[in-house]
Amino acid sequence: MKVPTTHDHPDGVAAGIVAGLERILAEPQVDAHAIAFIAHSTTQATNALLEGDIATVGVLLLGGPVVRAFARFAPFALAEGVQFAPRWYDGRDPAALDAAAAGGVDAIAVSDAFGVDRPQREAALVGAARARGIAATSGAEVSTQYGLRARTRTAALNAAILPRMLRTSRVTARAVADARIPAPLMIMRSDGGVMDVGEVERRPILTMLSGPAAGIAGALFHENVTDGIFIEVGGTSADCSVIRRGQPQMRPAQIGGHRTLLRTLDVRTIAVAGGSLARLQHGRVVEVGPRSAHIAGYHYAAFTARETIASARADLSAGVGALVAADGTRIAVTPTCAANALGAVPQGAFAAGDREAARAACALVAAELGTDADALARAILDRASDRLRATIEELIADYGLDPATVVLVGGGGGAAALVPYAAQRLGFAHRIARDAAVISPVGVALALVRDVVERTIVDPQPADLARIRREAIDAAVASGANRDFVEVAVEIDTARNRVRATASGATAMAQDAGGSATAGETERIAAAAEHLRERAADVRIVARTPGLLVAAGARELAVVDARAVVRLVLPSARARTLAAGTVADALPREIDDATTFGDVGRSLPDVFLLRGARIAEFSGMAEAAQIAGLVRDELDGVDAAEPVVVVTVTKRA
Repeated sequence: MKVPTTHDHPDGVAAGIVAGLERILAEPQVDAHAIAFIAHSTTQATNALLEGDIATVGVLLLGGPVVRAFARFAPFALAEGVQFAPRWYDGRDPAALDAAAAGGVDAIAVSDAFGVDRPQREAALVGAARARGIAATSGAEVSTQYGLRARTRTAALNAAILPRMLRTSRVTARAVADARIPAPLMIMRSDGGVMDVGEVERRPILTMLSGPAAGIAGALFHENVTDGIFIEVGGTSADCSVIRRGQPQMRPAQIGGHRTLLRTLDVRTIAVAGGSLARLQHGRVVEVGPRSAHIAGYHYAAFTARETIASARADLSAGVGALVAADGTRIAVTPTCAANALGAVPQGAFAAGDREAARAACALVAAELGTDADALARAILDRASDRLRATIEELIADYGLDPATVVLVGGGGGAAALVPYAAQRLGFAHRIARDAAVISPVGVALALVRDVVERTIVDPQPADLARIRREAIDAAVASGANRDFVEVAVEIDTARNRVRATASGATAMAQDAGGSATAGETERIAAAAEHLRERAADVRIVARTPGLLVAAGARELAVVDARAVVRLVLPSARARTLAAGTVADALPREIDDATTFGDVGRSLPDVFLLRGARIAEFSGMAEAAQIAGLVRDELDGVDAAEPVVVVTVTKRA
């Protein structure tokens, strides 16, 4: 169900969310009390920053001249004609909050040089500001990484969107409460997880790229993409991202060209999509996009009545492939129209329109260019494919993918107009995701609660890693995850002395609503074979837990859950089933057997521990004792007889 975006409403886009919710609940078959999970993705944070629609921010620095020198940053551009230039105050001054309020500040960011380790002073000022009704945040709330200037910048940007996001989240949460829906409201994060509305009120900046993240979550959990390039195609732009071994790829976020201490999905957005205008020059198509038909006020030819097309004449005066109908309607020949004209849109796809109307429009424009309808349509799709090619090749190079095995997976309403043609022309396998047109809301519905804890620690000891792991679990639980189903991945970046723990899991209500439907063993092996690129007959089961199955091909292992979703594909891996009580004694030998040695020293394996339906990952460890400590923490309190699987992944030294 769709409702128009309510940009001009006093409640902003929240009014549209409420309207959509009310229409859904008006359906007689929908029981509000039976709703187990409610979440939404939003581009409001991103749009506010990119459009410069931000609050006036006051930054309160806790420290002397040295702190001020290292924390302050110069103004920088967020949007055309909009500079982000917060006002600076000495947070040690008892009158600083009064001065900020009197100076017209809408939101406060507090930053302390030692806030990562000792956040109490930051928290006290934030609490005082909130008690006065001023939106406030701190460096420690948005990041636990060192780097004073980057952390201060991140906190200030968080404060810049805080008032607007507070209004939106509270209006939406109130509508959910008024509807007597028992499920908590969750919001999509930019790393593909969700968090509760309370967390959004503290850290709205974590919702950057929330919209694209929802599509990727849909590809992961609904379409079961383990390896590929996911391309979500809308009307104006296409978002391209890599899914590798069942995981989306992440990178540090930059805003206004400046580094922040946020990790977001690596989404490459290009200004070409199903509704892009074909730009003409010297009688030929020279580019497709960035302007789109609906923004420029054109109708799509493929979705225009044939009689309207029949009354039209070609109008190339604006430098785009377009028509003007007898009634003044402006009609564009978009990539969607070109694909329909060539019969390249799969039957039943959301992008499927009237092929005859599209061909007639192409013929009218082509005649003005001295060519034919098919040639024009191919030229439009070729130029669009060229735009995709550059980004696809960039992703392949950045992530070391094998071009021969790359699969393009299309999502979004415009996917069927671009992805099949581009894949064939560029030489890639492809498929259109199930429910492609609504892959984003499906992804929101299926996404897991997620939280990330990062620390800068030189030579982390097992106790440090266990503490950070538990902190990540507690954060995910605080955001709504069911503690019994939280999975944790712990990574160590030895080059940067950084430890990262990512905890994710479903809410208790969503877990209960998921039911207990399981796939048969044949179906699970078939899923593994597909991702291992082997014949099912050549795939063998090498280990299992009550909720997970490990299948081996000639070169890789696949971990498949009870729903036949492939959770991991691991090269150079070995799996062994053990009783939980024997893991501590067996683990050193498993690690030794998978350790490699080279000119630069030894390289310990990545280790995965499978228990029930849970997967714990321990990557980048420098010492076997670190792995052992984390595994011991994971198995604390587990029945000694419970079967678990230890998977070691050998790395090059």
